[in-house]
Amino acid sequence: MDYYKPFFSHKFNTSNESNTVNSSHTSSTSNTSKTANTMTLTGKGQVSVTPDIAVIRLGVETRGENLAKAQEENAQNSQSVITILRQLGIQDIKTYQYTIDKIMEFENNNRVDKGYIVRNIVEIKVRAGSQIGPAIDAAVNNGANVVEGISFEIVNPDYYYQQALHMALDNAIGKAEALAMQLGAALHPVPHKIVENSMVPIPFSGAYSLRESRASAPIEPGKKNIEAALTVEFLYH
Repeated sequence: MDYYKPFFSHKFNTSNESNTVNSSHTSSTSNTSKTANTMTLTGKGQVSVTPDIAVIRLGVETRGENLAKAQEENAQNSQSVITILRQLGIQDIKTYQYTIDKIMEFENNNRVDKGYIVRNIVEIKVRAGSQIGPAIDAAVNNGANVVEGISFEIVNPDYYYQQALHMALDNAIGKAEALAMQLGAALHPVPHKIVENSMVPIPFSGAYSLRESRASAPIEPGKKNIEAALTVEFLYH
């Protein structure tokens, strides 16, 4: 009985190590073999995003020779700040820092005890834009005397990073098509190998310092650029 050997063989391998996808394609006849040429190109993509959330750190600092009184005053003012923020509809409030420090000063080359500093800083999150100023003004008017600053957050950076990856791949494919056309060569449409050279960015963008100031001036979050980069290998003949 005769058995038929396959005339065509196809093999596809994938590996998720180092964010790399590899594929190999081999065709053969009984007497001849053909190896494709390769070209390795880089692709880049960038998406500009307006941050969604403002992260504000503010709170109350009290001083006094009596620690218990300084703590009590701080607690009362801090509660007033939290109450007014909740009345504004801000629910994402958490303690960021609570410290008690001894105040020591030098007088006539001697260390003199000047009491204590009690500091209670909370972190709040509001919608970037119109909520920032009213939140800070309300807090300051109700006892807050420290506004450390503002940073801006992108809620879902992965979504925009995926878009940047798509753009990076399109960029690499466009380069490969242009080179293949210039060479008069046939380009395999599916990349042979893709290596990710970038990573998902952290969700925070630049911070603005507002220490010892009011927030009457408008604060704009600006744009955050999310970038992706790939190294892509193509087959052609």
